[in-house]
Formats: sequence, structure tokens, C-alpha cells
Amino acid sequence: MPWIWLLLAGAVEIAWAQSIKPTDGFTRLPQTLLCLVLMCGAVYLLSRALQDLPVGTSYAVFTGIGTVGAVLTGVVLRHETPSPVALAGLALITAGLVTVHLGTAD
Repeated sequence: MPWIWLLLAGAVEIAWAQSIKPTDGFTRLPQTLLCLVLMCGAVYLLSRALQDLPVGTSYAVFTGIGTVGAVLTGVVLRHETPSPVALAGLALITAGLVTVHLGTAD
């Protein structure tokens, strides 16, 4: 179950990352409130995972999911174009996340 909490935290972090830009520098109240709710939700879910997983592992996976997910959703939703070098970096991050998961006892 802790890995489920961590995956959910990462998914909410992706949504949170995408919710920042529409706040327009935190000048748009509804968008800012959504951003804050998503931020709190991501941290809450991360805290649930931390009940059973090490902090270092959890935070590395959480931020890795957020990084890869934010880039990929940026590509899909905002038509952003990462460079080939950036894509290689994302592949390395993904490989690292899988490696960390495989190397962690549940």
C-alpha cells in the first residue's frame, strides 16, 4: 500500500505542477486555490507513503514521477517540445525510479 500512496502522490504532484502557470503569478484566485489544494494533497499522500517507506526513497520517487509527468503533460497539454537530450534525461530518471523500486524491500 505505501507504493500506491506514493504513486498517487506523484500523480497529484503532476497536476499541481500543471496548475501553477494558470495562477498567473498567484493573481487569479480560483486557480490559486486549486493549486494550493493540489499541493496539500500531494504532500498529504506523500506523508502517507512515508509511514512505511524511507524518506530518501520516497522523496526521490515522488519528485521523479513529478518531473517526468510534468514534462510529459507539458508535451501533451501545452505542446511543449523537449530536446533529445531532455528526453534522454527523462529516460534515465525513469530507469532510476524503476531501479529504486526494485531495490526497496516492501
